[in-house]
Amino acid sequence: MKVDYVKYHALGNDYIVIDPNRTRLNLTKENIELICHRNFGIGSDGILYGPILDSGSMKLRILNPDGSEAEKSGNGIRIFSRYLFDQGYINTNRFTLDTLGGKVLVTILDGKGELIRVDMGAVTFLSESIPVAGLSREVVDEVLELDKGSFRITCLSIGNPHCVFPMDMISEGLAKELGPVIETHPMFPNRINIQFLKILDRKNIRIEIWERGAGYTLASGSSSCAAASAAFKLGLVDHQVKVHMPGGVIDIDINPDGHVHMTGSVSSVTSGTFSDEMWQRLG
Repeated sequence: MKVDYVKYHALGNDYIVIDPNRTRLNLTKENIELICHRNFGIGSDGILYGPILDSGSMKLRILNPDGSEAEKSGNGIRIFSRYLFDQGYINTNRFTLDTLGGKVLVTILDGKGELIRVDMGAVTFLSESIPVAGLSREVVDEVLELDKGSFRITCLSIGNPHCVFPMDMISEGLAKELGPVIETHPMFPNRINIQFLKILDRKNIRIEIWERGAGYTLASGSSSCAAASAAFKLGLVDHQVKVHMPGGVIDIDINPDGHVHMTGSVSSVTSGTFSDEMWQRLG
């Protein structure tokens, strides 16, 4: 049976995989928005477009619901790796993916592709690499002034940009209130992903997430890496951290060489075809 898309979720963070080797689709901004729309389309936190096969490498494009393109997504990478496993694109439990934010090493830890570990690469706190406006510096424990008050922030990149807010109290409402303001703040010329962070103990943290181009999100792999790395940089946690989110828990391991490893689950949801009417809308 012809399949136009496959849908998975990673702790409630859901993505649609569209395989260019099987489904030809013009991914304009309008088409991406339509497919991801939860009322008028299939509904998802984004589209994973690939594998794009080029000279022996497998490339992945990560498309946000607003039509923009993300450099990297931890949950997206795990989901896409599960798709490659399910469809027989890989015959080993370790392989490399090319993303806009760099190469990542993936390890499938079980025989079903349901538990996946990803080497997300090294973190940088340098302002010009994130990017954050102003003089060159490590953006660690700085003050950000907002209409709602002054907040201490730590910013970093793990192939995509993040701003972490350590706080005593966090909530979904706080993320939805401050997230869109911070995402588009002039300090962040390429916009930014935001994590509101509460330290539970040296081995556990909790976060609420606002994703650039996607909005409030139940879980995020790169956000988990970013929040754990910021907490480690600030001396608040050990190098192995469980990140608790509304959608579930991801394990983060911060290596001495600076690389951050993320381990989490992936679940299959559905696969299907676009109706003739939908194809007409997609042009």
